[in-house]
Amino acid sequence: MTSERFEVTRQIAATPSVIFDVLRSPQGHVRIDSSGMLQSAEGAPVGAVGDEFLVHMDREALGDLPMGRYDVTVIITRYERDAVLEWTISGTIQPPTRHLYGYRLEPNESGTAVTSYYDWSEIDDKYREAGIFPVIPEAGLRATLGILARTVE
Repeated sequence: MTSERFEVTRQIAATPSVIFDVLRSPQGHVRIDSSGMLQSAEGAPVGAVGDEFLVHMDREALGDLPMGRYDVTVIITRYERDAVLEWTISGTIQPPTRHLYGYRLEPNESGTAVTSYYDWSEIDDKYREAGIFPVIPEAGLRATLGILARTVE
């Protein structure tokens, strides 16, 4: 693990398929978000690398930057049905920040081990120098996994 990546895992008593259906849904992202930034989403569930959906955000929930409400486009960068979902975003801040979020799902006898990760190792030097990363703390990933568990169990 580098200092520019968080990874947390939680055992969830649900099948990978049930969990993945929440994760690939734009509205599912909003339902399980622990940051308070995701307000609503538009679009169909994703099904392949390159698929996109729109998320209406509110940065005021973090209280760190005065961005207020804005939109981002979620762009799927890895997609393996019931196993891996990864994405980056494009939106108000340009050039795109190139940070990645993702989930890995590993079935086991108790359900599924779900790993959530956040990687900002490829961000533009402009953002690195600004000192605004990581946007989401490691505890935020843990909290989102808790909400995901509550949602599917």
